Amino acid sequence: MSLGQQLAPHLPFLRRYGRALTGSQSQGDRYVRAALEAIVAAPDQFPRDVDPRLGLYRTFQAIWTSANPDNASDGPEVQDAEAIARARLARMTPLSRQALLLTAMEGFTPEDAGYLIGVAPDEVEDLVAEALSEIEKQTRARVLIIEDEPIIAMDIETIVRDLGHDVTGVAITRDEAVALAMEDRPGLVLADIQLADDSSGIDAVKDILAEFQVPVIFITAFPERLLTGERPEPTFLITKPFQRSTVKAAISQALFFDEATLPAV
Repeated sequence: MSLGQQLAPHLPFLRRYGRALTGSQSQGDRYVRAALEAIVAAPDQFPRDVDPRLGLYRTFQAIWTSANPDNASDGPEVQDAEAIARARLARMTPLSRQALLLTAMEGFTPEDAGYLIGVAPDEVEDLVAEALSEIEKQTRARVLIIEDEPIIAMDIETIVRDLGHDVTGVAITRDEAVALAMEDRPGLVLADIQLADDSSGIDAVKDILAEFQVPVIFITAFPERLLTGERPEPTFLITKPFQRSTVKAAISQALFFDEATLPAV
């Protein structure tokens, strides 16, 4: 099997990581593209002593670190996101955010995450705790949950409230979700794809975004329906079954870049 064939299944998830790290689909995809170009240009330098997925993320990390992304710009929309995040980024180390996303969202062990960012495994755990603590201090929001499975909805609501956020409502259909959003505008939406009446959480989100802008996290058992490589793709995507830490990490990152949350002071 060629190197390209080995790496292909991991690319959608590397794009997910890149978007979560930057808060922007276009900017995150740009770093992924740069990593792939580096691999094509020098395939003999690709790490061969580790799993291909680990080597792919290691190459991405090298590009991310060398590019000084905090100073990057990708147009007015990304500039706004970076301006919102810059004050928050200044109050926490970039390593802590990377450690959080690599472990909680991407599922790497502390050992593998340590390899990717160049620290010891026990330091990775400290960095994750630091990131969660700092982000939670800086972000507060009102959250709409779109989920038709009662047990899952209750679990998500508990996670949201444990993080200090308020829940505006729990919707189980597209129409109910849109109605709740119009009645009490949320600062964050957590949405499943398949809903109770066979309606679509994707369509519900599109209807809501047509009225106002709000960060969205999709929580789904069908990630392939969203990670297609075509635009638009969601910036934040969690696969079912999920870990509570993964939901916490995604919520923290989504709110980290949003101007409607509690500002960093």
